[in-house]
Amino acid sequence: MPFRLDSIDEAILESLSKDGRKSFRQISREIKVSTPTVKARYERLVNIGLIKAVLPIIDTGKLEKSAGKKIENIRTDAIKNRKIKLSQDMLVKMTCDYCNGPVAAKPTVLKFGNYERFFCCTSCRSLYKEKYRGRIESLSNQ
Repeated sequence: MPFRLDSIDEAILESLSKDGRKSFRQISREIKVSTPTVKARYERLVNIGLIKAVLPIIDTGKLEKSAGKKIENIRTDAIKNRKIKLSQDMLVKMTCDYCNGPVAAKPTVLKFGNYERFFCCTSCRSLYKEKYRGRIESLSNQ
């Protein structure tokens, strides 16, 4: 079963698309939920792979012509990829963090440190834990 966005997820994504520099506190005030809720939801959206990056919007008018043209091309490409319409009924396709296969049912979750990893089955979770044991232990001990 894919991950379903709710109104809080949608509001966080809308807020970040307007200004990716906003703090979790600013977003929480804007959408009227607690700051820890915004932080947890943001981390979950990053962990499931929906948020890949927060990119700057550059004022090319402040640059010299040669640099401005190069930056304008980069900006145009970034804007083309940002035009999406968000709604509550959107589903996020999840892939297993070990085998990259689809997560068809409720995902098996591994939490360590500030991270969550999602798997299609307990076997993939076990194999992932075995493969990355050292990293997981060092992140869990922090």
